[in-house]
Amino acid sequence: MSPGLRSLLLLLALALLAPFAWHVAKALPQFGSPTAAYGATVNALGPPLRHVSNMVAAVNFDFRALDTLGEESMLFCAVTGAVVLLRGTRGEGTTQRAGLIPGRAVLARSDAQVLVCRIACTLTMLFGLYMVLHGTVTPGGGFQGGVIIASAVLLLYLAEGYGPWRRLIRSPLLDVLESLGVLLFVGAGAAPLLSGHAAMSNLMPLGHFRDLFSGGVMLVTNFAVGLAVAAGFVMLLLEFLEETRALQSDSLPDEAQR
Repeated sequence: MSPGLRSLLLLLALALLAPFAWHVAKALPQFGSPTAAYGATVNALGPPLRHVSNMVAAVNFDFRALDTLGEESMLFCAVTGAVVLLRGTRGEGTTQRAGLIPGRAVLARSDAQVLVCRIACTLTMLFGLYMVLHGTVTPGGGFQGGVIIASAVLLLYLAEGYGPWRRLIRSPLLDVLESLGVLLFVGAGAAPLLSGHAAMSNLMPLGHFRDLFSGGVMLVTNFAVGLAVAAGFVMLLLEFLEETRALQSDSLPDEAQR
């Protein structure tokens, strides 16, 4: 099919769908207007039942905690699949020398870049930890904080280069941390079954409202998600960066080490 014919078919499809899309858009409620009682119900039940002020966390780790467990399991399987696919065909490089891709210039890092990335890495890491630890009392949580922590690790790579970064980031440790996070979440959900309670039931002290250690079992599941997400995303970064390494790294010129 020629490009012109494909463009014509696209225009015809858009012309046919435009009236229906306009009808749906006109039927949407006004911005900010409530569409269901679910939000009001959660806001009314969350503080007295779980002593938390972050209702998004209450939904993720209590009201619909089983959904979050399924999502976390899917992320774990996705990361595992990517690692098996990449590492299975390429192998795991343990050297601390970066690969030199033909035609790609090797640029030295400036002092300004190193300084800015080091500062940004430290601040980003602290902010990510803050997001994880305060997941039940302020906007944020384990998933958001885990992604931020992984971003801080990438900033560390931009600051230090492949060699020092590779000495710090070890894939066996990441494997253990991600698996530990998933097992911790599964264990928190399955433990109540041993005493005859429903899965994901809270059997821990709830603490005080808006206190850092409020929420009971939500503290455990929130930390588990942060651990699994941070380790999983860093593992993906490691595998993607390993893909840029040459197979014969020992024969690379010295400038490739940067």
